Amino acid sequence: MLVDGIVASSVTPFSSSGELRLDLVPAHVDWLISEGVQGISPLGSSGEFVGLELDDRKRLIEAVLAANAGRVHIMAGTHHYSTNAAIDLSRHAEQAGANSLLIVPPYYMHPSISQTMDHYRKLADSVGIPIVLYYNFGGTNVDLRTEHLVKLFEEGAIAGVKMSNGNPDRICELLQATDRRLVVYAGLDFVAFEGLCHGAHGWISALPSIVPGAARRLYETIALQGDLPAARLQWQALAPLMRLVFREHMGGGNDPNWMSIMKAALNMIGPSVGEPLLPIQPLDAETKRTLAAMLRRIGYQVQE
Repeated sequence: MLVDGIVASSVTPFSSSGELRLDLVPAHVDWLISEGVQGISPLGSSGEFVGLELDDRKRLIEAVLAANAGRVHIMAGTHHYSTNAAIDLSRHAEQAGANSLLIVPPYYMHPSISQTMDHYRKLADSVGIPIVLYYNFGGTNVDLRTEHLVKLFEEGAIAGVKMSNGNPDRICELLQATDRRLVVYAGLDFVAFEGLCHGAHGWISALPSIVPGAARRLYETIALQGDLPAARLQWQALAPLMRLVFREHMGGGNDPNWMSIMKAALNMIGPSVGEPLLPIQPLDAETKRTLAAMLRRIGYQVQE
């Protein structure tokens, strides 16, 4: 079973020299849970998995599961270009106690659609827990269309989709094509409002990871209460932070990188999560001041 609601993409703590700081994981997990998340997804994009060797990825998953101690749903990121390596990571996560898997299509080498679909079929044959396909064209250059995703769902290869596409109708179309039987998560903050209004089951992106309590309130206002006027006001308060985080992604400038903003924000309002892994650099002082003001307006106490 997958989980509805807010799923935070937990970050991977690193020292300034790039060493993995597993000692910082328990406090980060505790903070996310205290904010009211329904699930945690370690080693998504926010977990900087691309910079970790397989053994370190396994250690990180084990650390998150130990810190969670069964409190919320754990959706472990077990992505890899290599199908065999992804199978190894997925089996490990299942055996360690993960509830589900988040897996992006094979990246960099641009496998065909049919090859990508076979990748998921092989993964599904290798594990017994649900797989959430992480649609991320920007990071993979693989565009699995609605008909491909529905086919994988009907075959039992996937149970959910994290839809990180800037067109909100991709969420709507997928929900309509499966009568909401396929679990669909809004995967980009700038289509999350529309996605939740269309009936997305949950939300996995930057805001649920940076300000999970505020994200949960918005999710509940739309999905559980159906109070659109109140939701608009909540989104009005969150939108400036969303636009800052995704400024580079939406073509608004070269810096700052979204990962720099995420870690700076978490360090301001929660326990330390360390620095981004180079080549991503820490946030500059001017943007930090802007970010701190936004966090205060949302209602968080900022430590500077």
